[in-house]
Amino acid sequence: MSGVLGGARGGSANPLRQLTIGQLRQRTSLKWREYPDDVLPLWVAEMDVPLAEPVARAITDAVARGDTGYTAGTAYPQALAEFAHRRWGWDGLAVERTTLVPDVMHGVVEALRLLTDVGDAVVVNCPVYPPFYDFVTHAGRRIVEAPLGDDLRIDLGALEDAFQRARAVGRPAAYLLCNPHNPTGVLHTAAELAAVAGLADQHGVRVVADEIHAPVVIGGAQFTPYLSVPGAENGLSLMSASKGWNLAGLRGGMLIAGPAAAGDLARVPFEASVSTSHLGVIAHTAAFRDGGEWLDAVLTGLDDNRRLLAALLAEHLPVVRYQPGQATYLAWLDCRALGLGDDPASVFLDRGRVALNPGTAFGTGGGGHVRLNLATAPELITEAVRRMAAAVA
Repeated sequence: MSGVLGGARGGSANPLRQLTIGQLRQRTSLKWREYPDDVLPLWVAEMDVPLAEPVARAITDAVARGDTGYTAGTAYPQALAEFAHRRWGWDGLAVERTTLVPDVMHGVVEALRLLTDVGDAVVVNCPVYPPFYDFVTHAGRRIVEAPLGDDLRIDLGALEDAFQRARAVGRPAAYLLCNPHNPTGVLHTAAELAAVAGLADQHGVRVVADEIHAPVVIGGAQFTPYLSVPGAENGLSLMSASKGWNLAGLRGGMLIAGPAAAGDLARVPFEASVSTSHLGVIAHTAAFRDGGEWLDAVLTGLDDNRRLLAALLAEHLPVVRYQPGQATYLAWLDCRALGLGDDPASVFLDRGRVALNPGTAFGTGGGGHVRLNLATAPELITEAVRRMAAAVA
């Protein structure tokens, strides 16, 4: 496991195959430092890629200028609006209805504070990204779960029931929508999102959409921004380049309001936007403006990795169920048939030395599942599945 993992740098070469294991293990970020060196880390949402050249150039140019003060201007929302037009055919992202936030999850908290009070309900579709539980609870709101259907898509009946429970005592309530969905990789359709907007309006629930994975969509599939569907005019959305270009350490999120929510956006406290990293904003702006070719190369590599994982599981762990998603770089694996209990991730770590996210952290419906990060070299995915199979042999 010590050689170069892929082809030469530059051009449209697969960024997921451009770094060696040795180079990756020199990283000081969470993915590569949480576990000992004998563990393959396929867990937290970091990608094993070099930085996109346009992003690296923008940062180094800023450092050379000493441009490390407080952020200003509208270059970031303008770049995001242009990206939304090119990629999604959406022209509804109005720069004047945006504000900077430190990152997406802190932006989610700010949005929930605008729409609800302490003790009010926030609906989530479980199993879902674990920080939804952590951040919402820390903000003093209570979680109401609306489980996904057996097909891993939004169950509108369960969602309506959750809306009714959330609003039962007449208090304000919000729905924290994950679009695309983490951990399943499901890409919600325009019809599904319009139905969500209709239910939310009917029950007086305000929608906050976490759309951080929006750029990470397979070729031929179409991401639909929540704010683009009929009935979503009073919604709020959070976006950034963090997942698409591996910029978690260069924080900079964008809170976007629908036309009927502009007044809510005006109430975002000054300290929320001023806390954004100036270098982070520079990086995210460059990614959305100039990082399209690099992103396309990553998306192609991820699609190859989805097919590879499906083939490897069919060969080595055929009882593990995997529905390849159309979005994100995450794979949701149903390991219940292995008989490993609620936490198969602990078995794969202890016996196989592969680190995955335990499904129990994702709420109701997560038991017996694991989340695997596909944003790595094919060779590492192959080795991980080999180790996982040996761990349960």
